[in-house]
Amino acid sequence: MSPSHRINPAELSPPTGFSHAVVATGGHLVFLAGQTALDPEGEITGTTLPEQFATALTNLLTALRAANGAAADLVRVTVYTTDVAEYRAHAAELGAIWRRLAGREYPAMAVIGVARLWDEQAMVEVDGVAVLP
Repeated sequence: MSPSHRINPAELSPPTGFSHAVVATGGHLVFLAGQTALDPEGEITGTTLPEQFATALTNLLTALRAANGAAADLVRVTVYTTDVAEYRAHAAELGAIWRRLAGREYPAMAVIGVARLWDEQAMVEVDGVAVLP
């Protein structure tokens, strides 16, 4: 049995690529540090936001797997981007990347615009919280 379930009330706008609420019960919390498009040598890879998003999400899921979790265990994800308009312009592509890497179990999510990230070349950072059984 999953340690969480998604809630999307009919009274709210239909969610696209996220869930309005996620109820987590029992289990162990895993707090995932923000991940950017850093490669194993510590260099930012990718020249487009979708390329960087794919690497950042892969890095997040790698950390989660190392904690014995899976994408479906994510209950909260925050995406920080240096260009919200660019993020919105690529929303369909970013959604396809999410589904390819993480499936269709969407956590509660937020996208937040920021002036810059720790690594100046980074366009996107992804952090999250997971609940493991």
